[in-house]
Amino acid sequence: MTGAFADRHIGTDAAAQRVMLDALGYADVDALLATAVPASIHVKARTTSDIPPAATEAEALAELRALASQNRVARPMIGLGYYDTFTPSVIARNVLENPSWYTAYTPYQPEISQGRLEALINFQTMVTDLTGLATANASMLDESTAVVEGMLVARRASKSTSNVFVVDADALPQTKALLESRADAVGIELVELDLARGEMLPEALFGVFVQYPGASGRVWDPSGVADAAHVAGGLVVVAADLLALTLLRSPGSLGADVAVGTTQRFGVPLGFGGPHAGYMAVRTGLERQLPGRLVGVSQDAAGNPAYRLALQTREQHIRREKATSNICTAQVLLAVMASMYAVYHGPQGLAAIATEVAKKTEALAERLRSYGLSLVADSFFDSIRVITPGPAQRVIDRARSKGYQLHLADDATVGVSVDETTTADDLAVVAWAFGLPAADEHDVRDLPWDSTEALRAVPTDLLRVEGFLTHPVFNTHRSETAMMRYLKQLADRDYALDRGMIPLGSCTMKLNAATEMAAVSWPEFSRVHPFAPEADVRGYLALIEQLEVWLAEVTGYDAVSLQPNAGSQGELAGLLAIRGWHRSRGDLDRTVCLIPSSAHGTNAASAVLAGMKVVVVACDDAGNVDLDDLRAKIATHADALAALMITYPSTHGVYEHDVLEITQSVHDAGGQVYVDGANLNALLGYARFGDLGGDVSHLNLHKTFAIPHGGGGPGVGPVAAKAHLAPFLPGHPLAQRADHAGGAEFGGGAVSAAPNGSAGILPISWAYVRMMGLQGLKDATAAAVLAANYIALRLRDHYPVLYAGEGGLVAHECILDLRPLREATGVTVDDVAKRLIDYGFHSPTMSFPVAGTLMVEPTESEDLPEIERFIDAMIAIKAEADAVAAGEWPADDNPLVNAPHTAESVIEGEWTHPYSRSAAVYPVHTLVRTKYWPPVRRIDQAYGDRNLVCACPPIEAFA
Repeated sequence: MTGAFADRHIGTDAAAQRVMLDALGYADVDALLATAVPASIHVKARTTSDIPPAATEAEALAELRALASQNRVARPMIGLGYYDTFTPSVIARNVLENPSWYTAYTPYQPEISQGRLEALINFQTMVTDLTGLATANASMLDESTAVVEGMLVARRASKSTSNVFVVDADALPQTKALLESRADAVGIELVELDLARGEMLPEALFGVFVQYPGASGRVWDPSGVADAAHVAGGLVVVAADLLALTLLRSPGSLGADVAVGTTQRFGVPLGFGGPHAGYMAVRTGLERQLPGRLVGVSQDAAGNPAYRLALQTREQHIRREKATSNICTAQVLLAVMASMYAVYHGPQGLAAIATEVAKKTEALAERLRSYGLSLVADSFFDSIRVITPGPAQRVIDRARSKGYQLHLADDATVGVSVDETTTADDLAVVAWAFGLPAADEHDVRDLPWDSTEALRAVPTDLLRVEGFLTHPVFNTHRSETAMMRYLKQLADRDYALDRGMIPLGSCTMKLNAATEMAAVSWPEFSRVHPFAPEADVRGYLALIEQLEVWLAEVTGYDAVSLQPNAGSQGELAGLLAIRGWHRSRGDLDRTVCLIPSSAHGTNAASAVLAGMKVVVVACDDAGNVDLDDLRAKIATHADALAALMITYPSTHGVYEHDVLEITQSVHDAGGQVYVDGANLNALLGYARFGDLGGDVSHLNLHKTFAIPHGGGGPGVGPVAAKAHLAPFLPGHPLAQRADHAGGAEFGGGAVSAAPNGSAGILPISWAYVRMMGLQGLKDATAAAVLAANYIALRLRDHYPVLYAGEGGLVAHECILDLRPLREATGVTVDDVAKRLIDYGFHSPTMSFPVAGTLMVEPTESEDLPEIERFIDAMIAIKAEADAVAAGEWPADDNPLVNAPHTAESVIEGEWTHPYSRSAAVYPVHTLVRTKYWPPVRRIDQAYGDRNLVCACPPIEAFA
């Protein structure tokens, strides 16, 4: 072990590791890893490192404070989809800073995720109410990527054969950049038109995109454009501001088929661009076209209403190369915050906030016009563009001298955006920046607005008449006491890392230390606009550059982009970099991507979205890439080979010994190697992707580098590459500077709305690396691999371990084969997963990468007693299954098929089951004092899809 923090992060101390090593027959962890990890890829000892020695928690926080102090907490009035906002303290304390919410996993086990699922169905209801459309998903990554997904929905759903997609000239600049980079790869032609000024649509198109209100702030009626688009056979995608929609007509009422946007201004901090929850809603008939996750209402075994993820068969991890999106995550933690902001304020509160914002904007506009200044548009909600008589930069500089950030739209135009935090003093200073008389007490008093007057800057026929947020959940929790208790009730229905181990293979659920999380809430990091001037964000840029350097070192690459805000987006960015490199060399026909059959589902989906053709490579009986099949596929597609995507260690949890031969064969054929970084937790400190022959990889900071999963998001999926691919990594038109660590300049297309993606949570990974140090990172890998092998050893006699490598060892996860158990006893993998809930555990990953199996990953954070508790539970469940096979319990009435058991199920009515109540809910005595009680019984998945309901059910349903 190394420093104090590593000792606390790594759950097993020297004595515990001695117990496990003795059982496995190894003298020390180095001997274990020397056997497991092929000698040919072991990282060579370094005499120097860019990663400093491990810092204590106090030292790391002090360094973060120093970095934070280099950021200027200004008054951001730039707009462009990002606004300052007040996060209600009850939400900040009880959601954002609460491990019950931020350490939870994706709600694939719905019986122990009812709290999060309810919060997400609140989110979906909020979005559908405000957009006037039928169905919303459980959130998107950000507004701009949501627009891209909307474009793809339109392409799939339109009956038009055209490849033309019309883009509003008044769209956000970052959205235009994403549309440009994403459309080109999939053969979509973009046509930009000034729709508000009446430019006519082309005769042939499959879709039209409208910004409402526009980037300039303009509010106009797009219903005529929608009608024309529909006549041409296209669909209409509208990006709408949700706060504005409390006052403006909904996109659905104006003819939109799809509405997208962001919920950031609903109480979610700016965070230099993220993480924030985007949204998407669709009209009736498009439900099955929705990308991402969708929460629906079903019922449990007792007939009670229960929430679950609906229509999962449409998701990319199932559809693979047939997928229409590679989005496999949501921004759950941020969606919960936004939904609770609506619960907290209610419809009247939201409308009041919106009205005050609109009135403040009107007041500022009137003051400026009274001094002879002109506006680009006279109809607006919260943003105006002002034509300046002199250089616009002078206004920007004057505002900045007083601590205000405005938007330089062009040399003669300045944009100003008002939000709920804007005060009369702020408006007076902004007016002064435009050359009006200096603010004094009289000026400040002269700017107030009358909230009882009708809005003057919004056309009367665009004022909202529909009601919204009428469900009781948005009209009940008005006191902080009620809100606090509601959030507590929801958290208590869930199982997160604060309750116990979540032993999920493929999704590393490790400790998210409180010290790592601390800086996320600091205003110097949380209240920073992503397009703030470089001089105001020097601390952020320094932190980002340091993290880029550290990640490049541990992965063996030359450059790192932190822009991708999910692993799926990192994959896409890496593949687009490969595509860009081939095209720069004139190799336009290199479009084939080889992907092993065991690969993560996102791999195939990302390849398709990067314009590549997927060719599947077989795996052998040991779970490795079949070398003969690989050679054959390379020979067949040699002239068209663009890339090979592999995961290392493999998706089967094994270190493949032939990895160098695999990567060399691809390079010899002119292809590039993409190494999926999902399993970096099994490699860090012992081997590097760049040394394996990798040209590019994405990393999952929400797995290996301690960013919490947040119940299914946020995530960060940076992309790392060798020098020849660096010029093709994601760039951004609004980035503060073009160069990155080492002077690398990224010229690829943007993949996220913000230049640095979800920068607001990067301090977490920075702190993790800073406090672990290089040796601590290596020790964490060793502890994770040791724990996985100990579990595999202990359970091998009860459940076959499906794959193993050298010496019978696995990597950081092991696959338990439950198919023989089903054949012998009738007990399914679902039964085992649900019975684990009764034992106080979240299930391992079910049926991935092999149907009928459980993939177990203990991580380095779990201590030996928790690992033993899991092992004991799995052994006990095997004994229960054997009892079913022996006829002690009927196949259709036993603790496994009836799991999980709620408190109500064991106290209500006469007990008629052939096993005792105590066996049902206290299968081991230690649960008596620490029992987690699931709120619902096993959920009927098929019922929820047959009876699709994706909004808040009436309160009577729970009577």
